[in-house]
Parts: sequence; structure tokens; C-alpha cells
Amino acid sequence: MLNTSCVERPVQPASEAELRQLGLDSTLQELSLYDFQVEAMDLGMKISQMLEANLLLPGVILTNRGKFVGMISRRRFLEFLSRPFGRELFLKRPVRALYRFAEIETLIFPSNTLIVDAARKSLQRSKELLYEPIVVQVSPQTYSLLDVHELLVAQSNIHELATKLLRQQTQSQLIQTEKLASLGQMVAGVAHEIRNPVTCISGNLGCLSNYSKDFMKLLSAYEQIVGRSEKIDELKEDIEFDFLQEDWVEILKSMKVSSERLTELVTSLHTFSYMDETHRKKANIHECIDSTLLILKSRLKYGFKVVKNYGDLPLVNCYSGQLSQVFMNIVSNAMDALEEVKGKKGFVPAIRIETEVIESFDGGCVSSQLMQNYVLGDRQNAKQLSSASKNGDFSPESAGENQNNAWIAIRIADNGPGIPPEIQRRIFDTFFTTKPAGKGTGLGLAITHQIVTEKHRGKLNLHSTPGTGTEFEILLPLI
Repeated sequence: MLNTSCVERPVQPASEAELRQLGLDSTLQELSLYDFQVEAMDLGMKISQMLEANLLLPGVILTNRGKFVGMISRRRFLEFLSRPFGRELFLKRPVRALYRFAEIETLIFPSNTLIVDAARKSLQRSKELLYEPIVVQVSPQTYSLLDVHELLVAQSNIHELATKLLRQQTQSQLIQTEKLASLGQMVAGVAHEIRNPVTCISGNLGCLSNYSKDFMKLLSAYEQIVGRSEKIDELKEDIEFDFLQEDWVEILKSMKVSSERLTELVTSLHTFSYMDETHRKKANIHECIDSTLLILKSRLKYGFKVVKNYGDLPLVNCYSGQLSQVFMNIVSNAMDALEEVKGKKGFVPAIRIETEVIESFDGGCVSSQLMQNYVLGDRQNAKQLSSASKNGDFSPESAGENQNNAWIAIRIADNGPGIPPEIQRRIFDTFFTTKPAGKGTGLGLAITHQIVTEKHRGKLNLHSTPGTGTEFEILLPLI
């Protein structure tokens, strides 16, 4: 029987407004689908009448007792009718007779197929089949037709959208880079201005300590020579001279510790400020990490446990300021993740940082027990439990320069909630963020990935198990 419900409801193509609403992840079900079906025993005349009544129909779905058999396109149908005796042969006979001659290889997609994927596979067909409509499986027993022209128009709109987004991303990255460069210059200037008075204070503390000792010796000698005096005793009691002698030493000690702390902070800011470096320089990776942790100390001191397990690393030829930005982004994200589970009873938020020199590096994900061993410090068991396969995906440029096949590995792990698999696939995408509006820009890890892979020709691996923790592994070639 003819599916007359479709005859009463002509299908309109997607409007320009609908096409403009398509996104990079739009699927075939968002396009106009034609669901005209005929049974194999229906006469060919019914197809002709339907195609004449609906000029936009690309073809018909052929069924046998309700089950999908195939598809006859408008182009193939008209081609066979135009042949000698075609109308006599096919219009008054069952459709199955025509299908025996007009049957072709049919391209079938599920309705959740991405438009860009369907368009690519459609264009890979032979020239004879290039303009044939595509069959879309809406449900296990329901099939519809998609006009290939509408598919290509939708793909063109998506390509235009992708180009626009790429332009916006490039512009945003340039703006972010300029901001970081300006911030680096400002921080370097502030650090330089602070360094001079701090150096003055810390340098004169030693002299002040010696002067105070000399002054106390002078007072002691004066008492011995002149003798005790009632007025001097009253004055000493008023100013609590005995306490002053003890506290004076402690004050000098605390001032010395504070000046050293301020000196370290200024040095960290100065190291971190090298964001606009144009040439690689030999740098101590551990100093870069420590400088970053010192800057983040205002957050780390509130309940976060930091475990450092540094290996014996040589100086690395790198952009130290940009690597400091990498460490800053990863550690900050780890703290944000730990904040979500920080209040749980008995839970101790932990961030583990370890470094080593390795001859090769692993790829893939790690098991839950392996992640726990990383965080808890059981490195030996972690190596035994590692099931990650060898990964040879590194750039030929770095392979050419890294003649000794030696790499610096920096691993930053936390025991937070972990990252779901669907998010892991997009974690390094520009503008992708799971943080609320105003808290995340979606650029931190994207820039981190760019600095590691493009600037340093390294590798940035993500190992995460939901409910157990997350580890970022930074691999830098020793060149």
C-alpha cells in the first residue's frame, strides 16, 4: 500500500534561518528528511504521481511488507522512464520490477551522524552515485531520504561557521598572548622595583644585628665602670630592659626571615615574568616549579598537601617563563578540582609533583590503583601496575633533535574527583571549560598544550580516572 500520509504533508526544505542555526556538532536529524514509502507490489504509476505532486522529493523508500528494501531516486526513476518503452514497462508494473534494474549501492547513515562526516563520505562516492540521495535510519524500522544538495548546503554553512570560530579563536589567542606578554613585562618591572629596597633591607640587617650587639656590650661595660644607679634601674624597669634584650634578637631574626621570604617571592615573580621570551635558555625546571608553588602559596596553605619527588634533572633548554605558566595552569586546575571534594570527612587534598629523566615515554590511561599510587607516593607499585602502552606519537622535528631519545618527565597529579571520558576528549580545545561563567575562559589548558607541544616540541598526556584523580604528564625532549 502507498503511504498516503506523506502525500497529504509535502515536505519543505530547511530554511536559511534553520541552516544558520546549525553547529559543528549538528546531526542529520536536524535537516529535512523525506519519508515517502511505497511497497514493492505498488505500481510504478504511484511513484510518478507523487514525484509530480512534490517536486522537492529526491526519491522514494522501497519496502516489502513494511521492511526496508532499498531506495529509488528521482533521477534513476526518470532515467528509466525516458528509455524506449520505459513508461509501458515500469508504470503499469509493480515497483519491484523497476528496482531490479535501478538498484544501486545505497549510502545509509544513522540519524545521529554528524553532518560533516556524512558530507565527507557522500563526496567519496563514485561520480555516478555522487548526486544520489542518502538514506537516514531514524529508528530500527524507520528510514527517510535526505537530498544530497541540502546536505552539501548544510555542510557549507557549518564550514563557514567553523572558519568564523577559528578566526575568533585565533584573535582571542593573540589577545591572550598580548595580555600575558604585557603582564610579564609589568611583573618584571614590579619585581625589579621591589628587589632594590628588599636587597637594601636584607643587606643592612646584618649590620643592624652587629650594631645592636655592640650597643649591648657598651651598656654592659658602662654599668660595670659607673656602677649601679637608682635612676638607671628605674628606667630599665620602665622599658623592660631584660625583655628588650631577648626580644631584640628575635625581632632581628624575624626580619631576616621575612626579607629572605620577600627575596624569594621577588625572584619567583622575576622568573615567572619571562613570558615574552624569544630564545630558549638553559633553566632549572625545579626552580620554575618552586617559583610557581611560591606564587600559589596563598591558596595552597589552606588545607592542600603538596608532595614533591624531584629526580636528578639536568638544565633544560626551554622558555622558562612559559613553562612556569604551564605549571601555574595545571596546579591551579588541580586546586579547583580538589575544592569540590575538599570538605569530605577524612579526605586530605593532595597534589603530587615528580620529575625524572626517561629514555622513552608511555601513552594511554592508567588504572585507578596506579593513580592512587602516584598520589600516595608508592612509585614502585605504580610502575608495576602501569598498563599504558608505548606511544610513538611525537614530532619528527623533536625526534631529529633528540638524538639520545632522552626526555624530561614532569608529572602533576591530584587525588580529586577525576575527569569524565567525554570531557577528556575536549580538555585541550580552545574555549572549552566546565567552570561557571566568569570563572574560566577555556584558554588555560589550550595555551598549556600549545606551549608544550608547539613551543617545546614535547608531549602533554592526560591520565584520569573518575573518582580517583587526574595526572598531567609533561614530556620535554632533551636537546
